Amino acid sequence: MRFQPTGEQSDFARVLRSLLAAAEVPATARAWAAGDRGPGLALWSRLADTGLCALAAPEAYEGLGPLPVELALGFVELGRAGMAGPVVETAAAVVLLAELARLGEEAPAKRFLPGLLRGDALATLTLPGGSPYALDADAAEWCFTVTVPGGGAGAAPGELRLAAGWEGRLASLDPARGLGVPAAGGELLAAGPAVAAAAGTAARWARLLTSAQCLGVGEALLARTVEYVKQRTQFGAPVGSFQAVKHRLADTLLDLEFARPLLWAAALSLSDGDVAAAKLTAGEAAYAAARTALQLHGAVGYTEELDLSLWLRKARPLRDAWGGPSECRAEVVRGLPQTTATRRVTT
Repeated sequence: MRFQPTGEQSDFARVLRSLLAAAEVPATARAWAAGDRGPGLALWSRLADTGLCALAAPEAYEGLGPLPVELALGFVELGRAGMAGPVVETAAAVVLLAELARLGEEAPAKRFLPGLLRGDALATLTLPGGSPYALDADAAEWCFTVTVPGGGAGAAPGELRLAAGWEGRLASLDPARGLGVPAAGGELLAAGPAVAAAAGTAARWARLLTSAQCLGVGEALLARTVEYVKQRTQFGAPVGSFQAVKHRLADTLLDLEFARPLLWAAALSLSDGDVAAAKLTAGEAAYAAARTALQLHGAVGYTEELDLSLWLRKARPLRDAWGGPSECRAEVVRGLPQTTATRRVTT
């Protein structure tokens, strides 16, 4: 099994990194948090021009995939740049609609996929087993909701609806992550067992891509912290020359490097257990990188003026989005052979 990107995949990642570096993403993220969606939507449209959105859809709908490895590489870059908006949710919506079409429900895909693949609009969604809150529902063009048996009072099994609106906007630890509750009802787009199956696939992709974002956020935090400790001096020497600081940074690097092959394994297999393992390790690594960055920057790390704060405040929400540590651990254990799982739980 290959865990290193090919030359073509690496070239694609470099194109995205160059585009994002030229786009002044921190300023875009600050504008998004303040309610100005224009720069963020324009940037998403430019990203779509690279084929990023099309990687989640099959060729039958003018997509390029599905190519989960390439898409995961792209979302590492989005995390490293600090991209705001419901980008994971938009990709998951593409997967949901494409999978529904594969299972025989083509009408929603024909209606919504062209605009999503072109980057004309962002989408958000809620899925069974995930959060009841839709990310940036007030900024997305479309908000999809899926209910399955047990997924909501009074809801028919396997329903996909286009929410008619949302109820309020709740604050998040990350100011650029607004949470809304989709309004009840809305236009029924599809119903039946295919909806539940497609929702499971979309949720798995959402978890995978959030893992990729976590890895990118952790890498950005580590890189910025390394640069800072090279410049900050104490007792006449750079802080980065102190052994304790070196050890802390080395531990952070090891956490991120351990998560990387698990992410690629998850993208290759798309199994529940592999995706959960990737989300667990990448999420925890990003959160550990945030703690390290804050400790080594000191109080200045909290300040709004320092761009570091944009990544610091993403680490925990991303760690908990689409499956927090406890949920992912349970999923990993469920995927182990029974004897191994029992031994690990009891020791």
